[in-house]
Amino acid sequence: MLVDSHCHLNFPELLANLPAIKQSMQDNQVSHALCISVTLPDFPQVLALAEENENFYASVGVHPDYEDIQEPTVEELINLANHPKVIAIGETGLDYFRLTGDLEWQRTRFRTHIRAAIATGKPLVIHTRNSPEDTLRIMREENAQQVGGVMHCFTESLDVALEAIALGFYISFSGIITFKNAHSIKEVAKHVPLDRILVETDSPYLAPTPYRGKTNQPSYVKHVAEEVANLRGISFDTLSAATTDNFFRLFKHAKR
Repeated sequence: MLVDSHCHLNFPELLANLPAIKQSMQDNQVSHALCISVTLPDFPQVLALAEENENFYASVGVHPDYEDIQEPTVEELINLANHPKVIAIGETGLDYFRLTGDLEWQRTRFRTHIRAAIATGKPLVIHTRNSPEDTLRIMREENAQQVGGVMHCFTESLDVALEAIALGFYISFSGIITFKNAHSIKEVAKHVPLDRILVETDSPYLAPTPYRGKTNQPSYVKHVAEEVANLRGISFDTLSAATTDNFFRLFKHAKR
């Protein structure tokens, strides 16, 4: 069995086809999915998916790309995370690719999420793009290693991956790893310890080969897992079992 450790099933293009998506998950032995929050106004919809589906879980957080929206407080995140189906804090982190200028507000928001994660004992879901040094620095300064988490949709170097692992974090690979030109990420996947790997879709984005350019969905995580297994020279079943075990070890509030 597989777990999609990061998806956005509340987004319209997926929510409208949820029965078919759930059937496809079952057909492809994808047993669970973690539905990721990106803004507080959308969180109730994310939580509702987790409440209505036994095999779905939710996170709570505000993505670093969103400007001029309701800014979360530590107390607010703690309160929203006080639900048995909320198993993570995030998606949070830093993104210096899409936004420029004074991004101190991003760093402040990131610190808020780390503090809430420590207070709740629920791990972090971290997004980092073109910002590895600041991401790792803030993780250290805020003692993120107290709760750990996952570096989702990982696209950084092996050195960054190993530094995150040293802080108690897991490395999650998305459909990007199936792209022909993703040479550096393929190398990372070969060397990250097996007990620190997760797989995800980040659906509806980043559909893997052979669905590249189409709407992604959780069942396609199978193609991510196949590629990682192939790169490491291990069986698909071994990779599937390891990543599923890793998911439930990290997200200890999820029930297998």
